[in-house]
Amino acid sequence: MSEDTTSAGYLNMDLLRFTTAGSVDDGKSTLIGRLLYDSKAIFEDQLKAVEASSKKRGDVNVNLALLTDGLRSEREQGITIDVAYRYFATPKRKFIIADTPGHIQYTRNMVTGASTANLAILLVDARKGVVEQTCRHAFIANLLRIQHIVVCVNKMDLVEWSQDTYNSIIDNFKKFASRLNNIVEITFIPASALLGDNIVDKSANMPWYQGPTLLYHLETVYIGADENLIDARLPVQWVIRPHSDKWHDFRGFAGRIAGGVFKPGDTVKVLPSGFESTIQAIHTMDGELSEAFAPMSVTLTLQDQIDISRGDMIVKPNNSPSPKQNIEAMICWFSSNKKLAGRGKFILRHTEKEVTAIVSEVKYKVNINTLHKIEDDLIFSLNDIGRISLRTSAPLMADSYKRNRISGSFVLIDEQTNETVAAGMMI
Repeated sequence: MSEDTTSAGYLNMDLLRFTTAGSVDDGKSTLIGRLLYDSKAIFEDQLKAVEASSKKRGDVNVNLALLTDGLRSEREQGITIDVAYRYFATPKRKFIIADTPGHIQYTRNMVTGASTANLAILLVDARKGVVEQTCRHAFIANLLRIQHIVVCVNKMDLVEWSQDTYNSIIDNFKKFASRLNNIVEITFIPASALLGDNIVDKSANMPWYQGPTLLYHLETVYIGADENLIDARLPVQWVIRPHSDKWHDFRGFAGRIAGGVFKPGDTVKVLPSGFESTIQAIHTMDGELSEAFAPMSVTLTLQDQIDISRGDMIVKPNNSPSPKQNIEAMICWFSSNKKLAGRGKFILRHTEKEVTAIVSEVKYKVNINTLHKIEDDLIFSLNDIGRISLRTSAPLMADSYKRNRISGSFVLIDEQTNETVAAGMMI
């Protein structure tokens, strides 16, 4: 196979984004390190650096957790603080991993890392079972509409590979998960990240488990139905006018498709103006396409000269979103410097559009350990999650987050400091 063919094949491979979460010391970073190590996705210099760090720390064996714990403070403490992104591929699929922190005070980091994930791996220590952090992370995954969950029961070697312990953890998690409404598929896998059992290779220590290894499940889980391919949405990021002799009359509208399918000849409508036209062509760096769909980045040219600007949205006339100025949303508060108390004023960034927004009402916060509503303390501090009402200065062409994760999400920005203080999901 030629280098060009190999490169093209890699670029066209299916991509799975997944995140890991769990309590402190459940072995998230070790699991990712084992996944990378056993799937031969580590460069030699990376392995040498980890071996040197392991020796310096006094570890008896190579500490695979250090492959993802990149910050010096993480390596010194043996914990994960920041969201560590790692990329690797097998012959079947490409992967982007977001290794997120387990500590309660880093909930916002998990929300950030999980916001684009197709799948979440929740680690459970076989000795401790389902704990508050397990429920917390399952709730956040549900809130972010991650439809595929893998409950990886780790450290099975420390409970003597007990099937009864594993079954008990499954029962406890299913009781909690029955209260969540967005998760489509839950897969349970018993494992030992330290020893490599059921991560890439099948475990000989648990013959009673007949399910897939973690890597096999990641390679084969079906995510084709996760994207909304019905509601056509293209937020315009850039208007392309080359002004060159070759492309003198070219006027293209570039962006990342947030939903649906576009084809040359399709009738489209531009929001908020409401003008309609027909797609003339769909352009990419590799040439023109006969169709494009989420989440591809493309440039559309239209048959009519319509005034379109950054922040506008190209949709299909039969299922366009209704303009919204009064917004109901769930938010996660990101800021450690500022609190939300009452009617705050912020910049709201939705797809490629920015408007001013005022918090008209704080309705409740959620105790994400019990899922109970908190209505007597309505001040949002770092990592708090809850429901608010907003009024925007201009209409937004938005969907509910349940319908479309891109056109249904936004961030709030402090006007004075330009700090991103919250992420929101429209109801």
